[in-house]
Amino acid sequence: MSKYLSIVSPVYGSINNLSELIDRIEKSVLSITDSYEIILIDDCGPGDAWSKIEELAQKNKNIKAVKLSRNFGQHYAISAGLELAEAEWVVVMDCDLQDRPEEIPRLHKATQRGYDIVLAKRAARQDGFLKRLGSKSFYRLLSYLTDVEYNEQIGNFGIYNNKVIQSINQLREKNRYFPTMVKWVGYSSTAIEIEHDARKEGESGYSLNKLLNLAIDIILSNSDKPLRLAVKLGLLISGSSIIFALITVVRYCMGEIWVLGYFSTILSIWLLSGIIIFTLGIVALYIGKIFEGVKNRPIYIIDKTINVDL
Repeated sequence: MSKYLSIVSPVYGSINNLSELIDRIEKSVLSITDSYEIILIDDCGPGDAWSKIEELAQKNKNIKAVKLSRNFGQHYAISAGLELAEAEWVVVMDCDLQDRPEEIPRLHKATQRGYDIVLAKRAARQDGFLKRLGSKSFYRLLSYLTDVEYNEQIGNFGIYNNKVIQSINQLREKNRYFPTMVKWVGYSSTAIEIEHDARKEGESGYSLNKLLNLAIDIILSNSDKPLRLAVKLGLLISGSSIIFALITVVRYCMGEIWVLGYFSTILSIWLLSGIIIFTLGIVALYIGKIFEGVKNRPIYIIDKTINVDL
């Protein structure tokens, strides 16, 4: 293994932060080792990030630069970086400096207690109220649907043993979400509280529409509980319908019902039709994900590299 520490950071926007990011990473990791590499993956975001990455990589041989052929998404870019990481320990962090490079030594120190994974827990997230609320709601829903506990204060930032990364690299599903893959592979883990900085430049690349699509993809890729809930709902409605039918027959025989209600008939039709269409929609989404998977397309495509031996 040629290096002791790899730092993987997907780049989307935040171009003006890159020089500071590299400087702060190098100052921080030199207190751990001088055997390190910094892997920057350009995910083809707004602006010409590649020109800046190229400039930095040509001056510093410790930087591995990768440009994807198009915007694949943050977690696909992380996957590209992980497959190039050769070190004994791998740090994953965002490029916007909300993840503080100065916390890397603290994360590394915690590995000395025998943990394979040390996650950064953002005790006081420096994000807007709506983003924090959305994140909390999503992780609660994901925890319920997957029966695995997730914490909205924990994101991608953390340090991972190489065997953890190699296990994650073996997961070839098309829908990538780094935190769920970390949970799935297991290994001994802990979380430590760290400081979380406010965004210095620009806005998050996740719009509301992108967040909703990401949430749907993650849930469909990691849980079949929506299907099981749909089955339970169908059984509940069927059972209720039988009981209602029996009550209606008894009332009719007792002479309490003279004319069947138009409103109740229309309401039943619309309610049951809506439930049927909703259930079929859930099934269709799963079938769509199967369709995407059987295409067997690559997870990402690399366009250009600097200081990388492929």
